[in-house]
Amino acid sequence: MNWRGWGTIAAACALTLVGMPAEAAPPDGLAQRLERVPGLTVVGERPTEPGFRLFDLTFAQPADHRHPEAGTFQQRLTLLHRDTSRPTVLHTTGYGLPTSTYRTEPTQLVDGNQIALEHRFFTPSRPEPADWNDLDIWQAATDEHEVISALRGIFDRQWITTGASKGGMTAVYHRHFYPDDVDGTVAYVAPNDVDNAHDAYDGFLSSVGTDPACREALTAVQREALIRRPEMIAKFQAFADEQRMTFDRIIGDIDRGLELVVLDAPWSFWQYRGQQDCGQVPAPTASTDEIYRFLDETVEFAFYTDQGMEPYAPYYYQAGTQLGWPDVSDEPLADLLHHRELSQPRNLVPREIPMEFEPGVMGEVDDWVRSRGSELMFVNGQNDPWSAEPFEPSPLDSHSYLVPGANHGADIAGLPADRRAEAEATVRRWAGVEAPELRSTSLDQRRVERHPL
Repeated sequence: MNWRGWGTIAAACALTLVGMPAEAAPPDGLAQRLERVPGLTVVGERPTEPGFRLFDLTFAQPADHRHPEAGTFQQRLTLLHRDTSRPTVLHTTGYGLPTSTYRTEPTQLVDGNQIALEHRFFTPSRPEPADWNDLDIWQAATDEHEVISALRGIFDRQWITTGASKGGMTAVYHRHFYPDDVDGTVAYVAPNDVDNAHDAYDGFLSSVGTDPACREALTAVQREALIRRPEMIAKFQAFADEQRMTFDRIIGDIDRGLELVVLDAPWSFWQYRGQQDCGQVPAPTASTDEIYRFLDETVEFAFYTDQGMEPYAPYYYQAGTQLGWPDVSDEPLADLLHHRELSQPRNLVPREIPMEFEPGVMGEVDDWVRSRGSELMFVNGQNDPWSAEPFEPSPLDSHSYLVPGANHGADIAGLPADRRAEAEATVRRWAGVEAPELRSTSLDQRRVERHPL
């Protein structure tokens, strides 16, 4: 199982909402104010929906915040501007920037401005040359701290941070190191792997959903795909040849690529699909075309190629050095596997990049969240494998919600009415705003972007 899944449904935060248009800043003022911020570059402004302005920006960050004299890189970000009189939401993606701009759920709830920040080392936000030792949770947290500090002169109302999956984790790590930077944090579907050697995921996957037959069907189709290995590899190779994709640089070979896809199927099924799709799991008697199509729709063959994996090397590097990773048993398939422990992060990062795991890093964050973290909100999905190891908040105005039946796209809008009202009121209280009048905008449409976590 390759735990492709802390990967965000990037729109885990989308909702339909939000207040009547506020007055936009004078068209000849905001860009000039942005240009005067030290380190900030206005790359350009793009058309967007009336009532908003959309800027592409970069910010000069030290490659190593402990040694700023050692060089800088340009970190990408976008600004979706509403009005300087509104609060500001910093959306930390944990990965690269989303392919399209949308308002996260907290941004909608407070009718605010939104900054989306690309995580360091996701291209093009990578130092050159890259010293991978500079990719850790403190360096990324300090990136956020510097951006918030630089922009407070323009956006001087309350600030909220948010993110989904690895973005949610990143938002929490920022608060751990800089607890007073913002007024609240909403972390969606953010796993918390405190002890990398002891995982709860096998137990979760053995009981998730309402029908044991669904879990059994997933195992059966996995086994059948491996039994038909030559046919499956032939189809995979034809696809790779057509798309000019390779396997030798990261994956190793196409046989490993196939096994990664097959191992990933139950995890991805519960992460991105769910109980409602159990009837779509092919029977072992299905055609090879049907089995291949199901695995492609659930996992995506393209991901387990060199070209699919390479953009996510920064994530796997972080998992293999600090974040930890889920270790899910492959025993139900052991007699059919050619390779074992494929999903170890070391096997998913180019070999020329050195890696060494640092135990205890997540334990320090977990202790802070449980005992001293305040104004934190965690939103998880009942059927999402990543909810098996959640953050446990302190009693210091911090909150945890489990969305019934939800997967990795869980959001506040999916909660029962009373719990939803409670969570929404908390976010608005942190932001210092009343509930805006509801309206729908194209920026509030759910954007689903699959990532390896």
